Amino acid sequence: MTTAIQKHQARMQRVRDYIDEHLHDNLNLDLLCSVAAYSKYHFHRQFTATFGLSVHRYILLARMKRASYRLAYRGTQSITDIAMDAGYDAPDAFARSFRQRFGQSPSAFRKSPDWEPWHFAFTPLDDARNKLMQKTFTTADVTIRDVPPTPVAMLEHRGHPATLGATIQRFIAWRRAFNLHPKTSPTFNVWRSERRPESPADYSVDLCVGVPPLFEVSGGEMKASQIPGGRCAVLRVVGNTDNLEHAALYLYRDWLPASGEEAGDFPLYCQRLSLFPEVPEHEAIAELFLPLK
Repeated sequence: MTTAIQKHQARMQRVRDYIDEHLHDNLNLDLLCSVAAYSKYHFHRQFTATFGLSVHRYILLARMKRASYRLAYRGTQSITDIAMDAGYDAPDAFARSFRQRFGQSPSAFRKSPDWEPWHFAFTPLDDARNKLMQKTFTTADVTIRDVPPTPVAMLEHRGHPATLGATIQRFIAWRRAFNLHPKTSPTFNVWRSERRPESPADYSVDLCVGVPPLFEVSGGEMKASQIPGGRCAVLRVVGNTDNLEHAALYLYRDWLPASGEEAGDFPLYCQRLSLFPEVPEHEAIAELFLPLK
């Protein structure tokens, strides 16, 4: 029975990954049934039973999430192009659908996103994507590395997690102004609080980009800092890298006590190796670093 369930889940995951990779294509029912290797008479119910969303709603939300990321973080792409990539024949239809979900027009969202309704709107999609993506880690997934120190430019986020998107926008705008592209300049997040502190206002994370050794950091909120060198336990996460809490819990709760190691004096941090929407969400990669003594 377990093998049968695993085969079913693998087929469902295959079709979900296919959707994520082909959001710009015509994702008709016959095609998706072929990818899943299921009859079209049962595929809809099987998809909904697995993910808690109909395939139509999953595709719609996935396209909208990619579109909203491009609006907020990719200012060079036109709204018309974003609308077409999201499967709309005209910008007006895209604008109506976008406003219905987020309470803002695409142009208003691009200028000043209201992130709270955005997070609420995508809760069903995030829940659906997490259903088959919760990886069980083992000690074989953790390596210990000697990490060289990395000079960085840092933007601090202090406050409610719902406002993090605005901080990310400012961070991206600054690094773009200094031509520090993610492909050539590494991206780090340093967590200085729990993911869900007792008071959301206490949420604290640093957004960092690697810079050359003699680089002079300038530009208001940005500060010069450093990711320290030393021994680190490293855990690679592929897929849902928006929420790395499961991976962090494994390092602290399971790996660290059994390893005989002790945590160092620098917070847990991650390096973003590939980012959505440059890659489909299931191909995003992050490495989690736990500094050791």
